Amino acid sequence: MIPCMSRWIPITFVLLSAAFLVFSWSIYFDEAIYENKPAEYDAEMQKQGRLVWQKYNCHVCHQLYGLGGFLGPDLTNVSEKGFYYLDAFLKNGTASMPIFELTEEETQQLFEFLKATNASGSSNPKDYRKLWNGMIEQ
Repeated sequence: MIPCMSRWIPITFVLLSAAFLVFSWSIYFDEAIYENKPAEYDAEMQKQGRLVWQKYNCHVCHQLYGLGGFLGPDLTNVSEKGFYYLDAFLKNGTASMPIFELTEEETQQLFEFLKATNASGSSNPKDYRKLWNGMIEQ
């Protein structure tokens, strides 16, 4: 190893650690993100929406209540942004999300499922206590 490079390793470690802590703090203590605003939803469509969620394996990339994949954002409270917000991402995708060719009915069902999820709680991780077996409780 080059002698002059070895002095940068501790400095880099400290800077990356500090950046990680600041980022973590901003996620766990930002109250505005996690406000729960219950909405009315169609219970039958919500049940079908859960099947759409499972059919397209949304949980592989996305989380609900902080549980699930880490590639995409937590979708517990995404319904607050409206139907067309969800619809735009499903139809157009992003760099890390493929385009899904859901029918209009499937999209509406998925939105109802996400509205029910939003009405049932919030994804604020500081509101949950992690149990020894990896599960959480509020």
